[in-house]
Amino acid sequence: MAAYGIGLLHDVDLGPAIVEYLEHIDETLAPYGGRFIVHGGEQTRFEGDSDAVIVIIEFPDRAAADGWYRSDAYQAIIPLRAEHSRSEVWILDGVEAGHIATDVLPAALLDAAPRG
Repeated sequence: MAAYGIGLLHDVDLGPAIVEYLEHIDETLAPYGGRFIVHGGEQTRFEGDSDAVIVIIEFPDRAAADGWYRSDAYQAIIPLRAEHSRSEVWILDGVEAGHIATDVLPAALLDAAPRG
């Protein structure tokens, strides 16, 4: 199952350190099969007030995503980003094909819920 690296970047100082980070991140992703699926870009916000740049990187699985984040190559460039932005970063598991919203509910709760 795919896994995703999600980053919310705030107050990015788009100077030499961030440029260097961007010049090197692709080479850190390649050994782990990581690829950008969202990397900033135009946003249409419907709720909330975050001004974050949103980054989503897809990996083939959780082991690859964790391996990338913990790799020496990526750890070496983190300070370039972290010292020139405020960042929130997660690794999240994707869902299987056919997933529906109620799949996250415990079976006991579904059994007790009134049906409409």
